[in-house]
Amino acid sequence: MRILAIAALLAAVPAAAQDPGRPNPGSGETGQGLAEHFHGGRTLTFTQAQVDYSRQNGADVVNWDAEGWIGGDIHKFWWKTEGEQNGPRLEQAEIQALYSRNVWTFFDVQGGIRTDIEPDARAYAVIGIQGLAPQLIETELHAFIGFKGDVSIRFKQSFDVKLTNRFVLQPQLETDVYLNDVPERLIGSGFSIIETGVQARYEINRKFAPTLAVIYESRLGKSARLAREAGEDAGGWSVRGGVRFWF
Repeated sequence: MRILAIAALLAAVPAAAQDPGRPNPGSGETGQGLAEHFHGGRTLTFTQAQVDYSRQNGADVVNWDAEGWIGGDIHKFWWKTEGEQNGPRLEQAEIQALYSRNVWTFFDVQGGIRTDIEPDARAYAVIGIQGLAPQLIETELHAFIGFKGDVSIRFKQSFDVKLTNRFVLQPQLETDVYLNDVPERLIGSGFSIIETGVQARYEINRKFAPTLAVIYESRLGKSARLAREAGEDAGGWSVRGGVRFWF
């Protein structure tokens, strides 16, 4: 039922009334005047989602990662969700709702709230930045201040390497740093979780592409030790096949 609820969230985000070409998720132009010159003050929308499947430790694992926004070049409302279904069990699921304001040419400052459904229910205040670093590197840096006292920082980067007009490689990195222990989640302070690898996608058209990725996902340091002591796998390599689409 939780997977169906998240799918309903994705379906609820409206498509743009007109297709202006893919908007820049990193937030576009500088200044309200330039934004109105190109878009006439219109409200636009953007949604991107990815779902992939892998077989890990004898179980079927489904991961999803989706985000979208509604607004203009200066002000946006962002939503994000990601999670993992491991066999019959929902391992991890979170939803974010963020206000985003463009402050530099390719960067927004964001603030809002994050709600975790699994591995346990809790909420966080969120503040951070998102946009395009030099060399067109998609970059996110957010701090999560938990209402239960846990504080963490998440850093994500990825970039596209076009081999042909349709075949694209995307190296990616995501890491979480916790400023305190969260024993109920088997997380220790410091660099706690890393996910890195390379995804290949073939763009059948501009908005839809099958994907194949080789990913290394693991707990680190104290978090890895806590997981092993609890009899859980700290992580490792996986091969994931899936689809990516946007509208």
